Amino acid sequence: MPQQETYLPRYTYNDYLNWEGRWELIEGHPIAMSPLPVPEHQRVAAEIRFQFMLALKASKCSDCRAYDPLDYKIDEDTIVQPDILIVCGKIQKKFLDFTPKLVVEVLSPATMIKDKNKKFQLYEQEGIPYYLLVDIDKKQVDIYKLENGKYKLETDKDNYQFELGDDCRITPQLQDIWND
Repeated sequence: MPQQETYLPRYTYNDYLNWEGRWELIEGHPIAMSPLPVPEHQRVAAEIRFQFMLALKASKCSDCRAYDPLDYKIDEDTIVQPDILIVCGKIQKKFLDFTPKLVVEVLSPATMIKDKNKKFQLYEQEGIPYYLLVDIDKKQVDIYKLENGKYKLETDKDNYQFELGDDCRITPQLQDIWND
């Protein structure tokens, strides 16, 4: 007896706009963003954003801003919400529709596999210059820099300098995020 194929519907940005709660849409497949992250996840994410905001203020990067999660619309069937983004340039729409300079994902048990695999590939494919994966349990920040279209794990992370543009370099104090 032949096996019947399973049909999985594909959704678009217009469908996504009508959903309640927090969702991501990757290649037409909805992914629930609940439950909300635990307090330690939120605290670490806030500390990271704060360190990036301080570094941006101290730099010549007047065009760049650090954002909490917002809709990053890659195409009609892929919308993601990284924990933190650095965007250089003005966002003209209700969502980001161009490549950010940096994204951060704070790992949690519910998102770890997706963040280390699908989102890693997606961000690499989109040409995002920096991808940071933050492991709260290990108190570790992995910095991936895009080189020749592939992410390379940076090994020297102390006082790491992010190059966001020609005259835009920042050195956030990421080691300070673990201070309580």
